[in-house]
Amino acid sequence: MTLNIRIIAPDRTVWDAEAQEIILPSSTGQLGILTGHAPLLTALDIGVMRVRVDKEWMPIVLMGGFAEIENNQLTILVNGAEEATQIDLSEAEKNLETATQLLSDASSNKEKIEATQKIRKARARVQAATAAIV
Repeated sequence: MTLNIRIIAPDRTVWDAEAQEIILPSSTGQLGILTGHAPLLTALDIGVMRVRVDKEWMPIVLMGGFAEIENNQLTILVNGAEEATQIDLSEAEKNLETATQLLSDASSNKEKIEATQKIRKARARVQAATAAIV
């Protein structure tokens, strides 16, 4: 038995396939989903979602959103998403350095919040790209 997974971003369907297991970055921590999971609606945080297809794990970066599971159907609505295989690790690391510098240079609370969000997104991209290489 498998989970039917659909990841939808505002501009495209990121993923539409079956998998055996999912680990989601929920707003309260990591959330594992297997077949037969109880119905659930949860908020998602910025982070790396892990999808197990057969014996292989595939990381996908999620930029926050919501997930609904019911009857082995997992629908994920996200602000943005990126498959780890599409991420250039050196570019992601540069983006993390730039975001970290923005936080150091930030003077207002608004600038600090924006820089912190950029750091979280950049860290998730680096984490996913690193996991894809292993």
